[in-house]
Amino acid sequence: MGCAGQRCMAASVLILVGDTGTILDQIVEEAKKLRVGADLGAVISAAAKERVEAYINRAEAAGYKILLDGRGASVKGKEAGTYVGPTLIEGVPPGAECACDEIFGPVLSIIHTQTLDEAIAIENSNPYGNAAAIYTSSGAVARYFSERANAGMVGVNIGVPVPREPFSFGGWNDSKFGHGDITGMDGVRFWTKLKKITTKWTASASQNWMS
Repeated sequence: MGCAGQRCMAASVLILVGDTGTILDQIVEEAKKLRVGADLGAVISAAAKERVEAYINRAEAAGYKILLDGRGASVKGKEAGTYVGPTLIEGVPPGAECACDEIFGPVLSIIHTQTLDEAIAIENSNPYGNAAAIYTSSGAVARYFSERANAGMVGVNIGVPVPREPFSFGGWNDSKFGHGDITGMDGVRFWTKLKKITTKWTASASQNWMS
């Protein structure tokens, strides 16, 4: 929901594995606390608001459950503002439009699976690969996921897995741009002027080491 979902690292899909208890209820309650205009700013334009709400409309028409509806949001005194409230969509199948496209708004699509391998398969089937994150109390599960997630940046119990400055920021697959990443050693290499010198010396019988 940060930046009203208008950032490349905004988590747009939540995959719940197995029996997750009251986690989803807690997410809904936390999202309800976000105040439009205070905790959540406007989307960038009227066209963006229309596009984001169109995704929600189509999801509802497809039969997915709107747990929290941010359509028609407004702020007193700023009625002309282009606001979209926090939106949670449940029962979304992996191939759904709202689960595959970057909506670029405060919308979270929720998918249910039974196993971690199913969740990883869903993650890896997406053409994009900027980042993926897992929440778990098991180190073994975290390692299993980290080694198999097809993403350039992976978080363990970190929802926005942006690495520290010495390490590279960049995605995989269709989230990759150019040949390197923008920070870390790739950034150093980009600004480095390399000189390569290859030599081979043959000793001369008429000269000694002082010549």
